[in-house]
Amino acid sequence: MTTVTIQEAQAQLPDLIHRLNPGEELVITENDRPVAKLVSESPKPIAGLRPPPGLCKGMITIVADDDEHLKDFAEYMP
Repeated sequence: MTTVTIQEAQAQLPDLIHRLNPGEELVITENDRPVAKLVSESPKPIAGLRPPPGLCKGMITIVADDDEHLKDFAEYMP
């Protein structure tokens, strides 16, 4: 978290905003007291694009290596 005075923020606001990393916070102070906080947003994903494969890799754990659990899904399988 970065802290700047209100005078510094007024003089350099565009530069301060563009230097923020996604999710980073900038606290603006006046007389050594916080008066505002800027938080940079994460970039929004482009609509229509699929996420890359492998994002959930390692999140599923197979406890028992058998086909018993597939019986619940038999009506959905060809």
